[in-house]
Amino acid sequence: MLFVLMGLAAVPAFASSIPQQVNTYRASHEPAIIGQLDELTRFKSVAASPDGTGAAATKLESLLKSRGFEIAQFTAAHGSPPVVFGSYATPGAKHTVVFYAHYDGQPVTPSQWSSDPFVPVMRDEPLSPSAKIIDWQNAKPPFDPEWRLFGRAVADDKASIVAFLAAFDALKAIHREPSVNIKVVWEGEEEAGSPHLEEILKAHAKELSADLWLIGDGPVNQSRRQTLYFGARGAVDMEATIYGPLHALHDGHYGNWAPNPAVMAAEMIASLRDSDGRILVPGFSDDVRPLTAAEREAIAKLPPVDDALRREFEIGRSEGGESLTASTMRPALNVRGIRSGAVGAEAANAIPVDAVVSVDFRLVPDQTPDGVRAKVEKFLASKGWTAVSDTPDAATRLAHPKIVKLVWSGGYPGYRSDMSTPEARAVIAAANDAAGGPVALLPMMGGSVPIYLFHDIFKVPVIGLPIVNHDDSQHAANENLRLKNLWDGIDTYAALMAEMTW
Repeated sequence: MLFVLMGLAAVPAFASSIPQQVNTYRASHEPAIIGQLDELTRFKSVAASPDGTGAAATKLESLLKSRGFEIAQFTAAHGSPPVVFGSYATPGAKHTVVFYAHYDGQPVTPSQWSSDPFVPVMRDEPLSPSAKIIDWQNAKPPFDPEWRLFGRAVADDKASIVAFLAAFDALKAIHREPSVNIKVVWEGEEEAGSPHLEEILKAHAKELSADLWLIGDGPVNQSRRQTLYFGARGAVDMEATIYGPLHALHDGHYGNWAPNPAVMAAEMIASLRDSDGRILVPGFSDDVRPLTAAEREAIAKLPPVDDALRREFEIGRSEGGESLTASTMRPALNVRGIRSGAVGAEAANAIPVDAVVSVDFRLVPDQTPDGVRAKVEKFLASKGWTAVSDTPDAATRLAHPKIVKLVWSGGYPGYRSDMSTPEARAVIAAANDAAGGPVALLPMMGGSVPIYLFHDIFKVPVIGLPIVNHDDSQHAANENLRLKNLWDGIDTYAALMAEMTW
């Protein structure tokens, strides 16, 4: 079997445990590991860029092949960024585990970045006026674990890919075979909503069959404790356009008479949710699956982070009367943006012609996008709104006092797996060993990832394996990865490959 260890020599198996031996390997290979991440980050693998994702997929394929994996690329019938697939058989292994991550990143607006998004830059701390750029290629290891590498997709998700590769290399260097058969699925359009993932998974169900899926996406708990999550909220988006006069009207001549769409938008939002985040749509939470006793206990054991986060974000209060994690266990209605008229120097004394409100709903098991849509539209109708799906014509505008055009998009349900299964217990035990103590257990991640697909198609548990820092600015400018998170991630991936048994 062909095998490559980041191009460097193996490490003698002299330490007393797998985590210690993996750490010894990592400490002597830090430049090579960061070099691998630097190289992958330079690929402009944004889902909307076929050239970038194609080149990145080819590179990833070669990295797996050099390590002895059987490889393939899967695409949809009408084209899509490739899914990179790898398979590694362990003699005598009874179970198969799929390690998933995505190699595409969010689109960028370069002017918002402090450096080129696709030319990684190492800084000695989070971005600030005092942060210094580090010439890590010429620095002597061990590197400061608080250094941060900046670049698009460096944390979301290329860090997970590099952690997997480095962990696999470390196990080979200490002559430790995995305890499971390993399969790899690296997707290239997750940041575009995974529009072809279901088709690809179903078309290649035989190759992708396994006993467990591990999802290398998302940040660790805000306490920085290593983390596992057992589900993720679903999502559905709604764009609402509210109509006022056909053209802007002088507010002195027509104010108090012509309906103001900006005010109507504010009233609609206030009818949908209150200032503590409670959704006011009748029956909205009727389908919500209650938390189990084990899930409530896991939340209660999480480190407290709320006070520190309020200071970090400089906010004087948080919505509701519960902890951050508890609040993410229930559905949410987030107003992403409101546009109507103009402000500042561009403001005019006029009644605007329309208002646009962009909303995203976060769903929890057992809610569905269709069910949420039906309840919201029924509620708006009860409040006197006439919902349309196209821009209304003159007859429609004259016939109805309150018109809103609703455009629904995206949409998938949430998922929460059983934390007490043999597979879950095996994952928790291995992760605890890597961390040297109990990891944070989240019954469900607050963000949305379409992991329900893996469970629906393959009928096996799906568990999240996040490794990156909570303040990584994912999806935003100046995305970054704290090195200590990468080092911890390597430890966790190695333990999961080598120690899982059930």
